[in-house]
Amino acid sequence: MTGRALTIGLALLAAPQAYARLRSAGDRHRPDSEALRPADAALVLGARVWPDGRPSRFLRERVETAATLYHRGLVPRLVLTGAGSNREGLDETEAMARTALGLGVPQEALVLDPSGHDTRASARNALHALGLRSVIVCTQEFHLPRAMWLCASVGLESQGAHPELLARQHTAIGYARELPATWKAALEIARDSLAPHRAPR
Repeated sequence: MTGRALTIGLALLAAPQAYARLRSAGDRHRPDSEALRPADAALVLGARVWPDGRPSRFLRERVETAATLYHRGLVPRLVLTGAGSNREGLDETEAMARTALGLGVPQEALVLDPSGHDTRASARNALHALGLRSVIVCTQEFHLPRAMWLCASVGLESQGAHPELLARQHTAIGYARELPATWKAALEIARDSLAPHRAPR
């Protein structure tokens, strides 16, 4: 492959992620930012749970971010969305709920969505099953542009809140994985826009 072809290929690979970042610019913040606006809920996206039931670092950071929003009065509830039974048979939402309770969020402010098996499903469930109109998506910064684009694609108004960026291997891997993941999201969004008569799954 020539240098020119490689450059074009990389540009095409990065195009959806670049668009997602551009469209969400100005709406992605740390949870203590004064730029965040009140919303119907914090949409906390699932991530890995360890075999003993403890949340992974990424998952704990997402719940901590949402708890900060709750205690600031920006959201009245946390929607904890993830797989009720992941590949290891573990419940991501239950681990998230335990973490939120430990951070001082009351039980009545927690809504569990165990059918949020991916970001797109979480966005659809928030809109159609829970009747939300606006959310603050809580996840790592690398994940936010795609997550917010998917929320917008189903008609959900979204902002994004992310924990502090830390230079570590898993963060770098996360940014790299977002390139093909955002392409997949772009194709799904395009497919749905061409078939508006189809009922959401």
